[in-house]
Amino acid sequence: MNAITQTAQTLPANGNNREHEEQQYLTFMLSGETYAIGIARIKEIIQFTQVTEVPRMPNFIRGVINLRGAVVPVIDLSARFGKPLTPIGRRNCIIIIEVVIEEETHSVGVMVDAVNAVLEIPAGEIEPAPTFGTHIHAEFIAGMGKINGKFVIILNIQQVLSMDDMAALAAMGSAPAAELA
Repeated sequence: MNAITQTAQTLPANGNNREHEEQQYLTFMLSGETYAIGIARIKEIIQFTQVTEVPRMPNFIRGVINLRGAVVPVIDLSARFGKPLTPIGRRNCIIIIEVVIEEETHSVGVMVDAVNAVLEIPAGEIEPAPTFGTHIHAEFIAGMGKINGKFVIILNIQQVLSMDDMAALAAMGSAPAAELA
């Protein structure tokens, strides 16, 4: 994981274009599809562990974990995309990601089926997000990376984990939005 930290420090940090400037992405599986996240946002990857459920949360918030004394919420990425909950298996992982919420950095865990590898995707091999035809919201997609002739969805993780968006979804699911912040 030290390599991830070193790479993150060398990349420019200028907001929305950050995802396209990175060339290294962590790829992972989710519901049989391959996705990618820029490594600058990734703090660490841990094996799936017991998650403490929090009452009255929407189904995509699986609960919280204790990560070296810090309470970290765990989001089921499959459920976040409107799919069924991720089944628990031996390859499940939680990717700890740093997101910026109101100018503060917070850690959020993202539950995935399995982690694949860190790959380099040259900027020339990244296409813009499609405006239709995907099963997730277009604003969740930073681009479509080409790896060995196949497309990989590169997520705009800041948008996927947007607390405003998740609070609105929670409110629709009858959970008080204040509990998410």
